[in-house]
Amino acid sequence: MVSLTSSLAHSQSAQVLAPSGTLRASINLGNPLLAYINPQTGQAAGVSVDLSQALAKRLGVALELKVFNAAGKSVQALSEGQADIGFFALDPLRGEGVLFTQAYVLIEGSYLVRKGATIQNNAQVDQAGVRVMVGKGSAYDLFLTRHLKNAEIVRAPTSPEVVAEFLAQGVEVAAGVRQQLEADARQHAGLELIPGRFMVIEQAMAVPKGHGPQAAAQLNEFVAEMKRSGMVAQSLLTHTVQGASIAP
Repeated sequence: MVSLTSSLAHSQSAQVLAPSGTLRASINLGNPLLAYINPQTGQAAGVSVDLSQALAKRLGVALELKVFNAAGKSVQALSEGQADIGFFALDPLRGEGVLFTQAYVLIEGSYLVRKGATIQNNAQVDQAGVRVMVGKGSAYDLFLTRHLKNAEIVRAPTSPEVVAEFLAQGVEVAAGVRQQLEADARQHAGLELIPGRFMVIEQAMAVPKGHGPQAAAQLNEFVAEMKRSGMVAQSLLTHTVQGASIAP
């Protein structure tokens, strides 16, 4: 395999990853640890945006950000070829339309309940009569749909709306990014996180399957180099992301 440093020095690399001449990046705001709207500029920012900018610079092409408020919409855009790269949790269902790289960060998924709830640990969630609120199409939705056998899954339109819908609909449990749930719990009295985690999310980059295995291989090399160089770690610090660790 040609190394990233040498391969990206040739225009053919840009043609593989950004065949239109512009790198179109699908940015998912549904995971606020990795992408968010900067209140000062009104523009998308975060680790996903930093990686997109680094890749566009490496390829020598312009960057176009396609911003979505939910993971499902972001995945669909990439699967349909409306974007060249995306940033998602590794999941076999999503792999039907995209090719993933190795993971670059690990993020914890946790449950939130009302204080005094009878559910006090993760094992108690999967029982009849328990409703779990998740963001539609999120990594948590996909994971829990496969693993919960008795509890009922209820879906909010997007992950950032999970706690609001959890409160409005009176369901028993909310599931999502641990840091997002912690922030929401601080804003609403009477809520607490269940100790521990129910899953670890492997966050990766991806290309549409239509771009082919060569594009996936080149993007995978890029991700590996960004981890080795410390770029991912620096981006997490820059955006004060807590609770995410660099994937091995």
